Amino acid sequence: MTLAERIQQHWRAPTAVSLALTPLSLVYGLVTKLRKAAYICGVLKIYRFDIPVVVVGNLTVGGTGKTPFVMTLAEQLRTRGWRPGIVSRGYRGSVAEAELVPADGDPRHFGDEPVLVARKTGLPVAVAKRRAQAVEKLLQESVDIVISDDGLQHYAMARSAEIVMVDGIEGLGNGFLLPAGPLREPPARLASADIRVRRGGQASAGEYSVSAALGSARNLVSGEEVSLDEFRDAPLAALAGIHRPERFFGLLRQHGLKISAHPFPDHYQFSADDIPAETTVLMTEKDAVKCGRFASDRCWSVAQITEIPAELIDELENVIHQRGKSI
Repeated sequence: MTLAERIQQHWRAPTAVSLALTPLSLVYGLVTKLRKAAYICGVLKIYRFDIPVVVVGNLTVGGTGKTPFVMTLAEQLRTRGWRPGIVSRGYRGSVAEAELVPADGDPRHFGDEPVLVARKTGLPVAVAKRRAQAVEKLLQESVDIVISDDGLQHYAMARSAEIVMVDGIEGLGNGFLLPAGPLREPPARLASADIRVRRGGQASAGEYSVSAALGSARNLVSGEEVSLDEFRDAPLAALAGIHRPERFFGLLRQHGLKISAHPFPDHYQFSADDIPAETTVLMTEKDAVKCGRFASDRCWSVAQITEIPAELIDELENVIHQRGKSI
C-alpha cells in the first residue's frame, strides 16, 4: 500500500492522522483562495467563449461517477437539439496541446476516460492539459455547447453552469481539505453550484438523485452483446481498475453472478498478465478500452447506465438560457 493510499484511509472520519495533517490543509486552503482570487481580480486570465460551457465536477478527490453522467447528459442534450462536445484533461495520458480524440484512440496517449467517451457517444471529444485550449479545439467542430468532464477547480475556463456531484456513500468524507481530507475546496463551495447531484444514497433538499445500473455485456473481440443473465451459471472473474471497484463487483452480485473479484487502482494501466486465465472475465468499459489490444474472446465489458431526471435537464437549460455565453 502506497503512502497516499494509507492517508486516504483516514479521509472518511477524523482520526489522529488526519488531525496531524490539518496544518498542511490550512496552507492548501490558503493557496486555493489566493489562486481563485487571482482569477476574480484579473491577475490570472479567464478564457471566455461564445457558446455555453457546462462543468461537471466534484469537491472530493476520486470518482463520483462523473464520466458516465457526462455521457448520459450529452446524449440527452443531443436529443433536445443541442450539438454537444466534451472536454477532458486526459488524466494519465500524454497529451499536452489540444487534440481531438478518435474513437480508436490510444488510452495511453489520450487517457482512458476520453477514449471511452469518444467511443460511446460518437461526439467530438477534445483533450488538453489546459481545458480552455480543448474548448477552443471543439469550436472548430460546429458544437454549440461544451461539457467539461471534471474541471470544477479549473477557473481559467469560464463556465455557464456548474453541476457538482456528491458521492452518496462517501459524501464529503471527514470534511477536511487536502491532505487531511479528500476535499479540493471547502464544503461551502456546494452552495455556489447551479445544480447538485447525489450519486446513490438519499438526496438532500435541493439535490437531484442519480443511480448507476449495469447494462449488457459486450465481447471485446467479436463485439457481440448479450444480457448479463447469460453468465448466471458460469464461473466468472470480475476486473475493475476504478475508484471503489467494490461497487462494480456489488452490482454484478446483485445480478446473481458468482464472481471472483480482482480490484486494481483507479486508471490502472493493464497488461495481458493482469487478465485472469482460463475463465470468463467481466470488466468495466473504462478498463476495456485499455485491454482491447491484448484481450481474448473470454473478455467482456459491462455497460454502466446512469439515468438523469428530465427535470435536471430542464433546470440546466434554464440556467444556460439565462446566462447565455460562458461567464
